[in-house]
Amino acid sequence: MSEQRDSKELFQVMTPEDAWTTFRAHLHPHVRTERVPTEEALDRILAEDTVAPHDLPFFRRSTVDGYAVAAEDTFGASPGLPAFLTVVGEVPMGQRPEIDVGVGEAVLVHTGGMLPDSADAVVMLENVQQVGENGIEVFQPVAPGENVIQVGEDVRKGDPILPRGHRLRPQDLGGLLALGIVEVNVAVPPRVAIISTGDEVIPPERMPGPGQVRDINSYTLSALTLRAGGRPLRMGIVPDDAAALRQVLRKAKAEADIIVLSAGSSVSVRDMSAQEIEALGEPGVLVHGVSQRPGKPTILAVCDGTPVIGLPGNPVSAMVNFMRFITPTIHLWLGKKEERPCMVKARLARNVASVAGREDWIQVRLEEREDGLWAVPVLGKSNLIYTLIRSDGMFLIPLDSNGMPEGTEVDVYLHR
Repeated sequence: MSEQRDSKELFQVMTPEDAWTTFRAHLHPHVRTERVPTEEALDRILAEDTVAPHDLPFFRRSTVDGYAVAAEDTFGASPGLPAFLTVVGEVPMGQRPEIDVGVGEAVLVHTGGMLPDSADAVVMLENVQQVGENGIEVFQPVAPGENVIQVGEDVRKGDPILPRGHRLRPQDLGGLLALGIVEVNVAVPPRVAIISTGDEVIPPERMPGPGQVRDINSYTLSALTLRAGGRPLRMGIVPDDAAALRQVLRKAKAEADIIVLSAGSSVSVRDMSAQEIEALGEPGVLVHGVSQRPGKPTILAVCDGTPVIGLPGNPVSAMVNFMRFITPTIHLWLGKKEERPCMVKARLARNVASVAGREDWIQVRLEEREDGLWAVPVLGKSNLIYTLIRSDGMFLIPLDSNGMPEGTEVDVYLHR
């Protein structure tokens, strides 16, 4: 192995921001697309801009139950001096009106019903009183356009609706279907190979023996992959053996778009993982170690175009750095627009120490108290999965800080 390659394998810590910048510069995502029924596209990422094929609504309709009128016939109406109008018919729902509104006339309409061309407003039922068989008294005037949705008021033909890279929400599906858009082009979820390593790791259905632990990471990382929009491919548990790891890495590279390796915590295992990733393709390992707790022993690599991320074996470290590096990588392969993180502001319930020169992510439980929302640190080592389970979110202590005192307002990134 060359001297240059040896030097790349050294554990050289980078700031998380520099690590991502270095990694991102070597990523060249390819977004695959497919056409799916709109009704099945919830949470999928649009692969093209969408525009309105026609006005919405494409007819004037009432927003209330009431009477379609010419607004000027109600001007000056009051409880003491109501306007008298003659009811000349009713507009059936789902049909075009076959009657017009003449001077001093009104037509009964229902919410969502189409207005006659000669009407320009709707008087609410609450503001009228029936007089005789065909008459009503109007106690409150209406202005032209009142209680009416105009043609194209929601969206005009040719207007942009949703941009490429947008995640489709329930209301988006309704809006697309309202315009007759029954199919959409969306990004195909990238395939994310998930490899768990370690002689001590066993499947969750087995009872651990002395020194053994159940496989947590394959399943938590698979769930995080689904939530990020990817398709997890669990590749099984690989022993701490270079040849076995090499074989699984090659298989993962052939089948997946992104490879995630959950490696053990010992230095020797991390070095073996880095060496095998390095041998998988060019340019190889780009980052080996980030100045962050938890998650320092993280590997970021690109091998012949395939992103390969080596996460620590500790569950908390693995999950934190998955969200930090792998989630945005999956989003690149989806062409997804960046979303604002889901977070709330809270005050620290106790002092939290840190070390300058690294980022610290602190898990917290949120408590609603009389004087506001408080963040209570949930402290524990990075191999304790229940520190995450007992937490509502986490906040960041920046690189240049020695900690934060009680009462400091922090941004808590919520676990969703």
